[in-house]
Amino acid sequence: MLKQEQVLQIEPQTELKFVGPFSQPVTSFMKLTNPSDKRVMFKIKTTAPKKYCVRPNSGVLQPGETTQIAICLQPFLYDPTEKNKHKFMVQTVFLPEIGDVSVENLWKEVLPEHLMDSKLKCVFEVPTQEQPSGATGGEVTATVHSVDNSDSKVDDHAKKPEKSQPSSEVNQLQKLESELRQEILLLKEEKMALMNQRGLAPNRYAPPEPRLEQSPSMMGLIFIAVVIGVMGILFGKFLL
Repeated sequence: MLKQEQVLQIEPQTELKFVGPFSQPVTSFMKLTNPSDKRVMFKIKTTAPKKYCVRPNSGVLQPGETTQIAICLQPFLYDPTEKNKHKFMVQTVFLPEIGDVSVENLWKEVLPEHLMDSKLKCVFEVPTQEQPSGATGGEVTATVHSVDNSDSKVDDHAKKPEKSQPSSEVNQLQKLESELRQEILLLKEEKMALMNQRGLAPNRYAPPEPRLEQSPSMMGLIFIAVVIGVMGILFGKFLL
Protein backbone atom coordinates (compact mmCIF):
# COMPACT_ATOMS: atom_id res chain seq x y z
CA MET A 1 0.00 0.00 0.00
CA LEU A 2 1.38 3.35 -1.04
CA LYS A 3 2.06 6.00 1.59
CA GLN A 4 0.47 9.40 1.38
CA GLU A 5 2.53 12.25 0.07
CA GLN A 6 3.79 14.72 2.68
CA VAL A 7 1.33 17.55 3.04
CA LEU A 8 3.65 19.98 4.83
CA GLN A 9 6.28 22.10 3.14
CA ILE A 10 9.58 21.48 4.94
CA GLU A 11 12.66 23.72 4.73
CA PRO A 12 15.31 22.44 4.32
CA GLN A 13 13.96 19.47 2.42
CA THR A 14 16.67 16.81 2.74
CA GLU A 15 19.56 17.97 4.98
CA LEU A 16 19.99 19.61 8.37
CA LYS A 17 23.35 21.38 8.49
CA PHE A 18 25.26 21.89 11.75
CA VAL A 19 28.33 24.14 11.63
CA GLY A 20 31.00 23.63 14.33
CA PRO A 21 32.99 23.91 16.47
CA PHE A 22 31.14 21.18 18.33
CA SER A 23 32.67 21.86 21.74
CA GLN A 24 29.55 23.96 22.41
CA PRO A 25 25.84 23.60 21.51
CA VAL A 26 25.08 24.15 17.81
CA THR A 27 21.56 24.96 16.61
CA SER A 28 19.96 24.39 13.23
CA PHE A 29 16.43 25.42 12.21
CA MET A 30 13.61 23.76 10.30
CA LYS A 31 10.52 25.55 8.98
CA LEU A 32 7.16 23.78 8.61
CA THR A 33 4.29 25.25 6.58
CA ASN A 34 0.74 23.88 6.20
CA PRO A 35 -0.52 24.86 2.74
CA SER A 36 -3.71 22.78 3.04
CA ASP A 37 -7.16 23.74 4.27
CA LYS A 38 -7.08 21.14 7.06
CA ARG A 39 -5.43 20.99 10.43
CA VAL A 40 -2.26 18.89 10.51
CA MET A 41 -0.58 17.24 13.47
CA PHE A 42 3.20 16.86 13.32
CA LYS A 43 5.83 15.01 15.32
CA ILE A 44 9.64 15.10 14.93
CA LYS A 45 11.77 12.03 15.61
CA THR A 46 15.54 11.38 15.44
CA THR A 47 17.86 8.36 15.42
CA ALA A 48 19.99 9.99 18.19
CA PRO A 49 17.53 11.40 20.75
CA LYS A 50 20.20 11.81 23.47
CA LYS A 51 22.31 14.11 21.30
CA TYR A 52 19.61 16.57 20.20
CA CYS A 53 17.12 18.89 21.83
CA VAL A 54 14.08 19.73 19.63
CA ARG A 55 11.69 22.59 20.41
CA PRO A 56 8.85 22.11 19.70
CA ASN A 57 9.02 18.42 18.90
CA SER A 58 5.27 18.13 18.15
CA GLY A 59 2.20 20.26 17.61
CA VAL A 60 -0.74 21.19 15.38
CA LEU A 61 -0.60 23.51 12.36
CA GLN A 62 -3.73 25.35 11.32
CA PRO A 63 -4.45 25.86 7.60
CA GLY A 64 -1.87 28.24 6.11
CA GLU A 65 0.14 28.36 9.37
CA THR A 66 3.97 28.22 9.58
CA THR A 67 6.15 27.29 12.53
CA GLN A 68 9.90 27.14 13.12
CA ILE A 69 11.59 24.19 14.82
CA ALA A 70 14.89 24.71 16.70
CA ILE A 71 17.13 21.63 16.72
CA CYS A 72 20.06 21.93 19.13
CA LEU A 73 23.02 19.55 18.84
CA GLN A 74 24.65 18.92 22.21
CA PRO A 75 28.48 19.30 22.58
CA PHE A 76 30.49 16.21 21.64
CA LEU A 77 33.97 15.16 20.53
CA TYR A 78 33.89 15.51 16.76
CA ASP A 79 35.80 12.98 14.66
CA PRO A 80 35.87 13.90 10.93
CA THR A 81 36.80 10.33 9.99
CA GLU A 82 33.67 8.91 11.61
CA LYS A 83 30.71 8.59 9.27
CA ASN A 84 27.65 10.48 10.46
CA LYS A 85 24.43 8.46 10.46
CA HIS A 86 22.15 10.84 12.36
CA LYS A 87 18.74 11.36 10.73
CA PHE A 88 15.48 13.19 11.46
CA MET A 89 11.96 12.27 10.43
CA VAL A 90 8.93 14.57 10.29
CA GLN A 91 5.71 12.60 10.74
CA THR A 92 2.36 14.24 9.99
CA VAL A 93 -1.31 13.31 9.95
CA PHE A 94 -4.53 15.20 9.35
CA LEU A 95 -6.38 16.08 12.53
CA PRO A 96 -9.91 14.57 12.47
CA GLU A 97 -12.82 17.01 12.26
CA ILE A 98 -14.23 16.18 15.66
CA GLY A 99 -14.52 17.89 19.01
CA ASP A 100 -11.78 18.34 21.59
CA VAL A 101 -9.58 15.26 21.65
CA SER A 102 -6.23 14.37 23.15
CA VAL A 103 -3.44 14.70 20.61
CA GLU A 104 -1.40 12.02 22.37
CA ASN A 105 -4.28 9.55 22.11
CA LEU A 106 -4.71 10.36 18.42
CA TRP A 107 -1.08 9.50 17.75
CA LYS A 108 -1.56 6.17 19.43
CA GLU A 109 -4.71 5.39 17.50
CA VAL A 110 -3.67 6.64 14.05
CA LEU A 111 -3.44 4.00 11.34
CA PRO A 112 -0.08 3.54 9.56
CA GLU A 113 -1.67 4.18 6.13
CA HIS A 114 -2.74 7.63 7.30
CA LEU A 115 0.78 8.68 8.30
CA MET A 116 2.94 10.95 6.14
CA ASP A 117 6.65 11.26 6.77
CA SER A 118 9.77 13.00 5.43
CA LYS A 119 13.38 12.13 6.27
CA LEU A 120 16.35 14.51 6.62
CA LYS A 121 19.96 13.54 7.22
CA CYS A 122 22.37 15.55 9.42
CA VAL A 123 25.49 17.11 7.97
CA PHE A 124 28.37 18.34 10.16
CA GLU A 125 30.69 21.09 8.90
CA VAL A 126 33.80 22.58 10.50
CA PRO A 127 34.78 26.04 9.21
CA THR A 128 38.40 26.42 8.13
CA GLN A 129 40.41 28.91 10.20
CA GLU A 130 43.67 30.52 9.15
CA GLN A 131 46.38 29.84 11.68
CA PRO A 132 49.26 32.34 12.14
CA SER A 133 52.55 30.97 10.85
CA GLY A 134 55.49 30.35 13.17
CA ALA A 135 57.64 32.88 11.32
CA THR A 136 55.14 35.62 11.97
CA GLY A 137 55.04 34.83 15.67
CA GLY A 138 58.86 34.89 15.81
CA GLU A 139 59.00 38.28 14.11
CA VAL A 140 56.56 39.72 16.60
CA THR A 141 58.59 38.36 19.52
CA ALA A 142 61.81 39.75 18.09
CA THR A 143 60.23 43.16 17.70
CA VAL A 144 59.10 43.18 21.31
CA HIS A 145 62.60 42.28 22.53
CA SER A 146 64.21 45.00 20.46
CA VAL A 147 61.86 47.59 21.89
CA ASP A 148 62.62 46.43 25.44
CA ASN A 149 66.39 46.66 24.86
CA SER A 150 66.14 50.13 23.39
CA ASP A 151 64.13 51.29 26.40
CA SER A 152 66.80 50.04 28.80
CA LYS A 153 69.54 51.81 26.83
CA VAL A 154 67.63 55.05 26.92
CA ASP A 155 67.23 54.74 30.69
CA ASP A 156 70.96 54.12 31.20
CA HIS A 157 71.85 57.02 28.95
CA ALA A 158 69.46 59.27 30.82
CA LYS A 159 71.03 58.39 34.18
CA LYS A 160 74.65 58.99 33.17
CA PRO A 161 74.42 62.78 32.60
CA GLU A 162 73.06 63.20 36.11
CA LYS A 163 76.31 61.72 37.50
CA SER A 164 78.80 63.30 35.09
CA GLN A 165 77.47 66.85 35.04
CA PRO A 166 78.34 68.87 38.21
CA SER A 167 75.40 70.38 39.97
CA SER A 168 75.06 74.01 41.06
CA GLU A 169 76.04 73.01 44.62
CA VAL A 170 79.37 71.64 43.41
CA ASN A 171 80.03 74.87 41.55
CA GLN A 172 79.36 76.87 44.71
CA LEU A 173 81.73 74.67 46.71
CA GLN A 174 84.45 75.14 44.11
CA LYS A 175 84.01 78.89 44.26
CA LEU A 176 84.11 78.90 48.06
CA GLU A 177 87.22 76.71 48.08
CA SER A 178 89.01 79.15 45.76
CA GLU A 179 88.12 82.07 48.00
CA LEU A 180 89.41 80.24 51.08
CA ARG A 181 92.70 79.42 49.39
CA GLN A 182 93.18 83.06 48.52
CA GLU A 183 92.45 84.00 52.12
CA ILE A 184 95.05 81.46 53.31
CA LEU A 185 97.66 83.04 51.06
CA LEU A 186 96.84 86.49 52.44
CA LEU A 187 97.12 85.19 56.00
CA LYS A 188 100.49 83.59 55.25
CA GLU A 189 101.76 86.86 53.80
CA GLU A 190 100.48 88.71 56.85
CA LYS A 191 102.26 86.24 59.14
CA MET A 192 105.57 86.64 57.27
CA ALA A 193 105.28 90.41 57.50
CA LEU A 194 104.76 90.24 61.27
CA MET A 195 107.72 87.90 61.72
CA ASN A 196 109.98 90.22 59.70
CA GLN A 197 108.93 93.19 61.82
CA ARG A 198 109.89 91.27 65.01
CA GLY A 199 113.12 89.94 63.51
CA LEU A 200 111.84 86.43 63.68
CA ALA A 201 112.65 85.44 60.13
CA PRO A 202 112.89 81.66 59.96
CA ASN A 203 116.41 80.15 59.98
CA ARG A 204 116.67 76.50 59.19
CA TYR A 205 120.09 76.27 60.88
CA ALA A 206 118.91 77.87 64.14
CA PRO A 207 117.97 75.60 67.06
CA PRO A 208 114.28 74.96 67.53
CA GLU A 209 112.54 77.77 69.31
CA PRO A 210 110.33 77.24 72.28
CA ARG A 211 106.72 76.58 71.36
CA LEU A 212 104.64 79.76 71.48
CA GLU A 213 100.93 80.11 71.88
CA GLN A 214 99.07 80.07 68.63
CA SER A 215 98.06 83.50 67.39
CA PRO A 216 94.61 84.32 66.08
CA SER A 217 96.01 84.20 62.56
CA MET A 218 97.30 80.67 63.12
CA MET A 219 93.93 79.61 64.48
CA GLY A 220 92.28 81.06 61.38
CA LEU A 221 94.66 79.10 59.15
CA ILE A 222 93.86 75.87 60.93
CA PHE A 223 90.13 76.51 60.70
CA ILE A 224 90.34 77.31 56.99
CA ALA A 225 92.44 74.19 56.37
CA VAL A 226 89.81 72.05 58.10
CA VAL A 227 87.05 73.66 56.06
CA ILE A 228 88.95 72.99 52.84
CA GLY A 229 89.42 69.34 53.84
CA VAL A 230 85.72 68.91 54.51
CA MET A 231 84.88 70.60 51.23
CA GLY A 232 87.28 68.34 49.40
CA ILE A 233 85.48 65.30 50.79
CA LEU A 234 82.05 66.68 49.84
CA PHE A 235 83.29 67.65 46.40
CA GLY A 236 84.57 64.13 45.86
CA LYS A 237 81.19 62.62 46.79
CA PHE A 238 79.37 64.89 44.35
CA LEU A 239 81.63 63.75 41.52
CA LEU A 240 80.96 60.05 42.15
